[in-house]
Amino acid sequence: MKERKAASLEKGEGKRMLRFDLNISILLKEVPFLERFERAASLGFGAVEFWWPGGENLSATAERLRATGLAVALMNFDAGNMAGGERGFLNDPGRQEQFQANVPAALEFARQVGCPQLNALVGNTIPGESREEQMERVRKNLAWAADQAAAAGLGVVVESLNVFENPHYLLTNTRETLKLLVEVNRPNLKYQYDIYHMQRMEGNLIATLHEHIEQIGHVQVADVPGRNEPGTGEIHYLHVLAAIDALGYQHYVGLEYNPTTSSEASLAWLPDNRRGAVAVNDLRGGFSLASQCERSTYATHQNCVYDRSSHQQRRANRATHTKWHECCKAELLSWDAK
Repeated sequence: MKERKAASLEKGEGKRMLRFDLNISILLKEVPFLERFERAASLGFGAVEFWWPGGENLSATAERLRATGLAVALMNFDAGNMAGGERGFLNDPGRQEQFQANVPAALEFARQVGCPQLNALVGNTIPGESREEQMERVRKNLAWAADQAAAAGLGVVVESLNVFENPHYLLTNTRETLKLLVEVNRPNLKYQYDIYHMQRMEGNLIATLHEHIEQIGHVQVADVPGRNEPGTGEIHYLHVLAAIDALGYQHYVGLEYNPTTSSEASLAWLPDNRRGAVAVNDLRGGFSLASQCERSTYATHQNCVYDRSSHQQRRANRATHTKWHECCKAELLSWDAK
């Protein structure tokens, strides 16, 4: 299966369609939480995701979802005070009752609103206790939560976070997170691949997607370094999204970023109708390089495209390119001058 998908990507083939959802816990902050559902629908989205809405009326939240017809692609289990730096407590011996009380409540709410999977943030390191003791508690809690979710016909995902903004979080790279999932060994337990966090921690986005696409249950996007909308930083998102699509990814791509302007203006790179699947070739201006190139030439153009962070690689390799797109040449020359 992986070999077939890899060959498809190399040939520039694939269905070229992706589904995007809007994370309304970080976007649409211009209005109160309960008003964000209608705003998301009015902006052309058919699905949203959100962190655990602990401070909101869950019945009112469910009613807003029914009224707007929005699907819920993902929600978090209770992860504590996210604004205050908390990132879950599966590892915290003093908050086990809180976690065990939230899981059935969150699963019931997810079932009510039709959310297929929930994200479990595992927690920040607890001083005075070994990492292995904490990870053993995480393994037991994940196994239990995954079993509870499976009984409800739902899935659980786990993500890695970057250490620059989350210095104490237990999982900070793909390798250790996938190792944890193997140890827990539950079929409904998957990896939430947050491209922003993993570009900051390890790079190798396309290679990771190739190797682990079958283990990925959800993808989230933001650009680096500012965690802003795609096209504002170093990631060549047209290339990355085309790779995700060509590899046969079937789940939603979540928009989880801080907009540089208004939330609405930050969506200009997407077509106006975002309710269903979006063709990669319909993504528009805002991507570095991509907005300057003919998107239809992606299959032949990909060999001379590098992330902005890879300028030295571009300079070292450009002698091997017998033919450049003019926009790439201009980009290289502008970087040479810096």
